[in-house]
Amino acid sequence: MRAIQADTAGGPEQMRMVDVADPEIRPDQVLVDVAASGVNYIDTYQRSGVYDVARPFRPGLEGAGVVAAVGAEVDWAAPGDRLAWAGTLGSYADRVALSREDAYRVPDGVELDTAAALMLQGLTAHFLSASCFPLESRHTALVHAGAGGVGLLLTQLAVARGARVITTVSRDDKEELSRAAGASDVIRYETFTDIATDLPRAVRDLTDGEGVDVVYDGVGAATFDGSLESLAVRGTLVLFGGASGQVPPFDLQRLNRGGSLSVTRPSMVHYLRTDEERSWRAGELFSAVASGKLDVRIGATYPIEEAPAAHRALEARGTTGKVLLLP
Repeated sequence: MRAIQADTAGGPEQMRMVDVADPEIRPDQVLVDVAASGVNYIDTYQRSGVYDVARPFRPGLEGAGVVAAVGAEVDWAAPGDRLAWAGTLGSYADRVALSREDAYRVPDGVELDTAAALMLQGLTAHFLSASCFPLESRHTALVHAGAGGVGLLLTQLAVARGARVITTVSRDDKEELSRAAGASDVIRYETFTDIATDLPRAVRDLTDGEGVDVVYDGVGAATFDGSLESLAVRGTLVLFGGASGQVPPFDLQRLNRGGSLSVTRPSMVHYLRTDEERSWRAGELFSAVASGKLDVRIGATYPIEEAPAAHRALEARGTTGKVLLLP
């Protein structure tokens, strides 16, 4: 089969197509023909060396496809079943070996490319809005990168929970997408001279000087200071990524001075620890998609051999919605 591999840490050019043997499945695993693989920021962190991984490295964590073969002990899937996943390394490939704990059955009415686009970013948006800071109708949230894959899904889930959502974007087309997802206000940060001061000022202008109850920040270093200053008293900053770089250590007394603030740095794996939790999150997401209540935007698709180009587009912040690799 074909797979994308990076022998050393570095830029997108480190990735290349290789021919390798099909994965050998354990008795409790299934072999899946990949229909689409999702491209995520964590893939770029692992490829570049921000996150330490074994080399040679085969990127990709999520996708969707059709079961081709099952292990002798498998009673939870059969050949022909449609499955999606969100945490199986090496998914930039023609086939993957999938375990039950990362397998999500794709219901009728949901296309495989949509399922692949929904998995990692949808599960992230769900645990952010339902668990890290459970949103209610009394809350106002600030969502950075409102036209990105997580941003669009998170905005829709937050609005469905009754919250008011303010987003940040950089372009006209991104503002249009964010508003269509339900954002009540959109902040255009490309005009800012200093995001650490200009962002809080814009947020407080929109909230009668109070600030927001929660900031969902996947941008990281570039927005962290402005995010903290945008919070209301006893507000919470949910830092779930570092698209602009990782946040350096900071003085915890800033949380006291800012109004008894809280900061959390969640990881999806800690919010998918049980079968019940995984079923709850995926079930709500797939039901919302099937009913038309949740729109999954696929912003760009690339042939699998063009994985380096997909990474360049993502890192340049030039994408909207989900980026997929197709076989």
